Amino acid sequence: MTVVVPIGSAKPEPAARPERVGVLLVNLGTPDTADARGVRVYLKEFLSDPRVIEDQGLKWKLILNGVILRIRPRRKARDYRKIWNTEKNESPLKTITRAQAEKLAAGIADHDHVVVDWAMRYGNPSIRSRIDALTAQGCDRLLVVPLYPQYSAATSATVCDEVFKVLAGMRAQPTLRVTPPYYDDPDYIDALALSINAHLATLPFQPELIVASFHGMPQKYVDKGDPYQAQCVATTEALRKRMGLDATTLMLTFQSRFGFDAWLQPYTDKTIAQLAKDGVRRIAVVTPGFSADCLETLEEIAQENAEIFKHNGGEQFAAIPCLNDSDPGMDVIRQLVLRELQGWI
Repeated sequence: MTVVVPIGSAKPEPAARPERVGVLLVNLGTPDTADARGVRVYLKEFLSDPRVIEDQGLKWKLILNGVILRIRPRRKARDYRKIWNTEKNESPLKTITRAQAEKLAAGIADHDHVVVDWAMRYGNPSIRSRIDALTAQGCDRLLVVPLYPQYSAATSATVCDEVFKVLAGMRAQPTLRVTPPYYDDPDYIDALALSINAHLATLPFQPELIVASFHGMPQKYVDKGDPYQAQCVATTEALRKRMGLDATTLMLTFQSRFGFDAWLQPYTDKTIAQLAKDGVRRIAVVTPGFSADCLETLEEIAQENAEIFKHNGGEQFAAIPCLNDSDPGMDVIRQLVLRELQGWI
């Protein structure tokens, strides 16, 4: 039998509870302490990830545990101490990523149901701990923001791997979105150009050319289909166009190679040495693949590569800071987040 309920007597549905939306900024990671023990813990987690070192077979495990984790932590700890934020007793990457999250929260404060947090893929605060914290605050929707302008399986994808792993153990999962790479985003390219020009204006010299140094990766990863190299090229070409430069005045290189396999070329350190040998006396280096200054920019570029340049005859070297939590850098992150939150805010 069909029962007809008069419209006038129907009870209205209760108002839906406003959802809370979590936004999680994620960067690569950092040791908790600038000593051999802290670096060893960090490196073990990092180098045990099959996205980073794809062949995790017995040979690699013997090399990792028998050689690398016995020798490398002491040397890397010395490097970390050169750049360590002693006031907060943490690495600059942690300091800057926290500041980015705080400034993003302030920049979108008019959306009072959005909660911003930050995490590291390796080390602390962990992705698991921050997702737990966001869901505990009632966030049933989650936007994950890998802070890598260019996508690679060893960075962006491994963030997603860890997020999926955390969600796989949850009964009540938040609805998930992940921001895409922004390697050719006009806001990002403009911010880079503004940052470079502003820093160059403060220098007591005029660089003869600029080197754009990106983190490297094994060539075989690209050969298997990783789009990272193509996106680094696209970033560099867009930046050249924006700044009115060409391949002779804005050069693309790759840094931080590790092990004995062929990595993406040209190599930053060898290029910088050769430039000095060829008579170039003044250069500036920018690192567009890093959203925040870290060991690879503050120590490897600003110190190691500066020494390489001067040792081979160069005279004046400038390391241009990353976008960090600068106004142009925060505008890139804010616009990216607002675009990806459409329909949720």
